[in-house]
Amino acid sequence: MVFIKDHLNRLWKAARATSIQLPFNKEALIQHILDTVAKNEMINDVHIRVMITRGIKKTPSQDPRLTLSGPNLVIIAEHKKAATSTLKEGIKLFTSTIRRRSPDYLDPKLNCHSKLHEVQALIQAIEAGGDEALMLDINGFVSTCNATNFFIVTDGEVWTSTDAYCMNGITRSKVIDLCHKNGVICREKNFSLYDVYSADEAFVTGTFGGLTPVRRVDGKLIGNFNLILTQRRQALYYEMITAS
Repeated sequence: MVFIKDHLNRLWKAARATSIQLPFNKEALIQHILDTVAKNEMINDVHIRVMITRGIKKTPSQDPRLTLSGPNLVIIAEHKKAATSTLKEGIKLFTSTIRRRSPDYLDPKLNCHSKLHEVQALIQAIEAGGDEALMLDINGFVSTCNATNFFIVTDGEVWTSTDAYCMNGITRSKVIDLCHKNGVICREKNFSLYDVYSADEAFVTGTFGGLTPVRRVDGKLIGNFNLILTQRRQALYYEMITAS
């Protein structure tokens, strides 16, 4: 299981932050996942999603005091593989008018089920002919996509947004580490759509797709779609996965 410790650490932190007492430890959860995969006779190209809810309520209500049970654990295992054509042809992004929320509203570090804003942004992107939505933060700087983290390559440097308004993606952090370890300058900084439109390359990161190149943003071709640095990062990332 790729980067399982990082994913579980993020889950446990979110549970503590939202006052959910998990009735099992990390080793037990890993065994539950392995049992689920084994029962379904799944070996290759398996994508796992783990979800925790506060528990069963005696009546529909937000009040946690009405919870009757301990937390519910849902493990979804499916055969899923990123399309090779997408990795070669890239995806199209559309900048949504819906902004990423600030931490005092709903902290983006909480990878929770409340995804309505992201869904609305994605609908806008799809209706505009895009594959995914690029979202700005409350100050108008580029933040993230609706389901992935966003990077650009400009003048040999890799840029991504600060972590103030973006998801704390595991793949995002691994790519940043890879850049630092391999002598590539990677900056977590504020940047605008001007920087995106004039970038040499762009890509998104996520657990399922790894590094996926971006061909167009708002209809504009990014660079000449020459993915020199992106392809290098892809190769290094896959080496990391193989070694994990």
